[in-house]
Amino acid sequence: MLEFIKQPWPWYVAGPIIGLMVPLALLIGNKRFGVSSSLRHICAACLPGNVEFFRYNWRKESWSLFFVGGIIVGGYLSNRFLTNYTRLDLSDGTIQKLKELGISNFNGFMPVEIFNWNHLFSVQGIIMIALGGFMVGFGARWAGGCTSGHSITGISNFQLVSVIATIAFFIGGLFVTHLIYPILF
Repeated sequence: MLEFIKQPWPWYVAGPIIGLMVPLALLIGNKRFGVSSSLRHICAACLPGNVEFFRYNWRKESWSLFFVGGIIVGGYLSNRFLTNYTRLDLSDGTIQKLKELGISNFNGFMPVEIFNWNHLFSVQGIIMIALGGFMVGFGARWAGGCTSGHSITGISNFQLVSVIATIAFFIGGLFVTHLIYPILF
């Protein structure tokens, strides 16, 4: 059984499981399902009273803090006990493009040339982490939610703004992948 759980799950199993979270959230009375709103609740709990944006009853949404805690604990447990350290199955075209960017180690889940402590303090690392983190946070606030909130819950609730935001997320991802990364690397 453990070996079965360790294998990658196909989209037709994982997708419906994620999709079933929306009706579950609606059944318990929540119309929002995302991670960025949880960061707002944490700030509201830790910085009470001084910032207007954080003055609201965050305790009413405290379930989402348990949700984020579950993501962290589940990620740790799955990495510690369920990870199957096999090589990723990348297409030859992807490997060729990555080699053109100077990435040559394909043994793990993430390129070691980018995701390591030495690279973090380089100019490229600072741009990716600091600027990228700022842009993700700013974008989530400006769009009124993150990718999971808009793409899973918003579209399921037939919200046009979520469809537009999801399209913008994909366009931004393609822009960074095909135009910004080649400049940085």
